[in-house]
Amino acid sequence: MALALVVIGALSGAFVSQRKAFNTQEQVSEMIQGARAAMDMISREVKMAGFAPTGYDESATGPTPPKMQRKDSTAASFVGIPYDTTKLKIIADLNGDGETDGIASDDDANEEIIYEYDSTDKQIDRRTGSGTPQPMAENINSFTFEYYDGTGSTTTNVANIRQIEIIITARTADPDPNYTHPVNGNGYRTYTLASRVTPPNLGF
Repeated sequence: MALALVVIGALSGAFVSQRKAFNTQEQVSEMIQGARAAMDMISREVKMAGFAPTGYDESATGPTPPKMQRKDSTAASFVGIPYDTTKLKIIADLNGDGETDGIASDDDANEEIIYEYDSTDKQIDRRTGSGTPQPMAENINSFTFEYYDGTGSTTTNVANIRQIEIIITARTADPDPNYTHPVNGNGYRTYTLASRVTPPNLGF
């Protein structure tokens, strides 16, 4: 009986250990997939920035931007990505009606997209037009972005923005009691993903 108890104890310990390892691998896999899905969606929408079939006059007076006066020439485009350090804003005239005011009643709601990091809930929120922010990616440690000009140098000048680098750091849903993050000092494992996107409609 004593020998049987030893064998059962060893098997139980091995089972518990394997179960913990499986749970850890499952969380890591979900973390990586979540970060990649978020990056893919944001990158695809960033590539739409500045789309204006008929062109706009950046110096036009009248309605407050992003609604701008239409031009006959397609030589100039409106501001597709305004410079902002706290939120990522994407503007595109998808329906070619000459305005991108984000009002759902005139089909412009999806022409103004805003991504913003919620540090309280650890998530990236997405909002279209004047709508309510909705969680787009959860278990996110940080969401940052950097703006670049045509030469690859960082810029704060809206007129010079040609590229944007997006950096997402995701974390596991639950902490691992047997793991300590080397920087954060907690039990959450993290995964950082970076992508530099070049919207084809900026600057044209």
